Amino acid sequence: MSSISKKLNKVGLNTFFLLLLFTILLAYLFPEWGSPDNTIPLDEVTYYGVSFIFFFYGVKISPETLKLGMSNWRLHLLIQSTTFLVFPLVILIFNFLWGKDGSLFWLGTFYLAALPSTVSSSVVMVSIAGGNLPAAIFNASISSIVGIFITPVWMELFMSTSQVDFELIDTFIKLIKQVFFPVVVGFFLHKHLGSFVLKYNKILKNFDQTIILLIVFSAFAQSFGQQMFQGQRVSDLLGLGALMLLLFVFMLAVMYALGKWLSFNREDSITVLFCGSKKSLVQGAVMGKILFPDPIVFGVVLLPLMLYHTLQLIIGSVLAEKLGSKQSGFD
Repeated sequence: MSSISKKLNKVGLNTFFLLLLFTILLAYLFPEWGSPDNTIPLDEVTYYGVSFIFFFYGVKISPETLKLGMSNWRLHLLIQSTTFLVFPLVILIFNFLWGKDGSLFWLGTFYLAALPSTVSSSVVMVSIAGGNLPAAIFNASISSIVGIFITPVWMELFMSTSQVDFELIDTFIKLIKQVFFPVVVGFFLHKHLGSFVLKYNKILKNFDQTIILLIVFSAFAQSFGQQMFQGQRVSDLLGLGALMLLLFVFMLAVMYALGKWLSFNREDSITVLFCGSKKSLVQGAVMGKILFPDPIVFGVVLLPLMLYHTLQLIIGSVLAEKLGSKQSGFD
């Protein structure tokens, strides 16, 4: 049990997850702190904070790792296809069968489906489970970059039928300036700053999480302030949580089946399992500020992603621990 606790701590569940809950509680108690007229300019702080996050993320991307990863193209094609095609299509089917027109929860669920995979937790869990670590690093890196362009396109298609306004070209321009350009600059400075980032990785991780918490606080504070959650029944929230659990378990099953069908070895199958079923809260919070400029709407849309993030950490960590203790098989 203690070993599982340590693994959960590695992916930030025991600290970051609790801080997320505390942040939402704080936003509920003091919604006025998230107002644009507040003394602390949260929008400006998070804007530049996001750029720094992706600058240092670019620095972490090793050219050697990318070159090494390109050879296993079948594995990469499967993971990226699942992340950006299968995932959104599954939610579109769910939405067609059970969705409600104009529901921000369904909009948030589709948003999480269109997001790229995680970086840190996917890599950590693949490592714990004994998977193909270089392939996990490659796919997580590529997914984050590709998502800058694919996620807005999916949202344009979905949001054209919703009540939320969306301008694709403006979104691309904002994402390129705030996210893509810092990543590219950081990547080309890997040779000079790579050792610095490695040395201060823990501090940088804390910085990343602080910016995400500020984004979450700002969004939820303004949503609570405008009573966006008023009228939502407890059963609705429990149903949303159940849907996120069903979605995660379903995607794990799909990843497992595809790995078997394509006859991947154990290491590659584990990489498919974790990289293909994860979604990034970091990118979701960052891109959401641009995709959903109305923070009142953004707070509601972000809720499905936060629930899914929690479940993928808890279930994924336990699963990684179990697979790591069974190094000889994957059945």
